[in-house]
Amino acid sequence: MPTIVLDLLKYVFLAVLYIFMARAVRAIYLELKPERSPAAARRAPQPKPQQRRSKRSPRSVKVIEGEGIKGKTFSLSDELLVGRADSCQIVVSDSYASQVHARLFTKGDQVMVEDMGSTNGTYLNRQKVTAPVEAFKGDRVKIGKTVLELRR
Repeated sequence: MPTIVLDLLKYVFLAVLYIFMARAVRAIYLELKPERSPAAARRAPQPKPQQRRSKRSPRSVKVIEGEGIKGKTFSLSDELLVGRADSCQIVVSDSYASQVHARLFTKGDQVMVEDMGSTNGTYLNRQKVTAPVEAFKGDRVKIGKTVLELRR
């Protein structure tokens, strides 16, 4: 085989390798950067959590974002398990969610959110949940790519 053909194949291989590496780095960057949509940037800043919290505890959970279950509403009776397992009350088809990812439960008049040892974590209003934490009406719980909103 002529050396020019080998040199040409070498440069084509290097170009394909460069494109692959650039796309991999871009995908990692997009996964790690905080979510920021143009509409969210134009909105007025949200009030501080202490100002908007009401003493009324939420009675239901609505799926704001989530593949296959978007728009569904679930009643917050005693306990809701969220995850990919069939035993969960809210079953999400999200590869970032664990089998049993999180638990929403009532403790007296309070509604609590607890991470069940998931790999990717559970977030309440963009803050990682490390221990059971109280949630209020209007709060958002993010599990992988699925977002739940607590409602009255």
